[in-house]
Amino acid sequence: MSKKLVIVESPAKAKTIKKFLGKDYEVESSYGHVADLPTKEIGIDLKSFTPKYIVSSDKKEVIKKLKKLSDKADSVLLASDEDREGEAIAWHLKNQLKLDDEKTTRIVFHEITESAIKNAIKNPRDINYSLVDAQQARRLIDRLVGYELSPILWRKIKRGLSAGRVQSVAVRIIVDRENEIRAHQSKSTFKVLGHFANHAGHSFNAILDKEFDKETEVENFLKDINGAEYKVKDITTKAAKKSPAPPFTTSTLQQDAGRKLGFSVSKTMMLAQKLYENGLITYMRTDSVNLSKEAKNDALAVITETYGPEYSKPRSYKTKSKGAQEAHEAIRPTQISRRHIEMDFDSNRLYDLIWKRTVASQMADAKIDRTTVKIENNKVNRLFTTKGEVLVFDGFLRLYQESKDQNDEQEFKGHLPKLEKGEALKEEYLEVVQKFSRPP
Repeated sequence: MSKKLVIVESPAKAKTIKKFLGKDYEVESSYGHVADLPTKEIGIDLKSFTPKYIVSSDKKEVIKKLKKLSDKADSVLLASDEDREGEAIAWHLKNQLKLDDEKTTRIVFHEITESAIKNAIKNPRDINYSLVDAQQARRLIDRLVGYELSPILWRKIKRGLSAGRVQSVAVRIIVDRENEIRAHQSKSTFKVLGHFANHAGHSFNAILDKEFDKETEVENFLKDINGAEYKVKDITTKAAKKSPAPPFTTSTLQQDAGRKLGFSVSKTMMLAQKLYENGLITYMRTDSVNLSKEAKNDALAVITETYGPEYSKPRSYKTKSKGAQEAHEAIRPTQISRRHIEMDFDSNRLYDLIWKRTVASQMADAKIDRTTVKIENNKVNRLFTTKGEVLVFDGFLRLYQESKDQNDEQEFKGHLPKLEKGEALKEEYLEVVQKFSRPP
């Protein structure tokens, strides 16, 4: 009996998809690209910019096997990823296997689940030649830049170095920034921290509302304020809220995995690829923050059952970047009800991060009371100021908090003791901190 041949680019992906399809389907892998520019020549007609594609020696057996299977199949489904590279793989397969248009279709999906695969089969499309052209343009520019510039690096610096479309520009940016850093003249300033206690003996810190440029200036200030009496001049409290971050895109996943888990970009993407190919998360190369209606409903059920209805707030996020793929989804678990997975340690950690970010994005805002206290004295017309936050309702913070790059310029935002306007304060001591301006 004739079978339908499904071709994907990854053997792990093929293994997962095979589980969802019956005996009428054969699922095989192309093991990535099957055709590329030659390695020993530029491979581009410099007048017409027509590329010369060849099948490398390590892919000839793959092509031979796929050709044999495709000739026997009554239909061929090209199921590589829905991005530039995936579309180019599908196009090269069609050309190298000499597939008939009548029996060849292109199917795409953003998650490797049974429903997604079967839905893709029901809704095939043609190859998107705009994506193919985009991939070819990228590949040709890579080759033109690298083939012309790399030999210069070999002669001038070290053999084996390579120049490229992206890395050459990135190196220029890094060099320009390094020159700015080296040219930076550090400037020092002095700030004064006050350590105070309220009538109950509870300590807190506040910062003077002026910074000094010279050491003599801060010394004179300390002499002038010596022996001063302090009291609370003003207290203002404002209700505020914190909203959760949207679900992960490729770049935000890389950033948060680096900060929270200590993963490099390459490690994050390797683990995400593994999770995707095992049907555990959606496609990991995306700039969209969209979630499907089904995903939102699943998150609602999980949040309501786990934390209570007051913690749920369904949200729709809009991608800010121009030209983003709105048809795609953000990176999320394929089944939000699946809280834990059974894989290796680091894969589990990355999955946990994705799960928390996805669910938190559909949770209620955190409610906060932000208090600002101003402290006056009877000797110098300067105020000390401190700020504190009281968490009224934790909302999404109960599950997840977006990490930030550390910044030593943050104001005090810790816990404040109970204070009243006009309350006399005890000065425990004043501390002078010297700061140095940082290079860009």
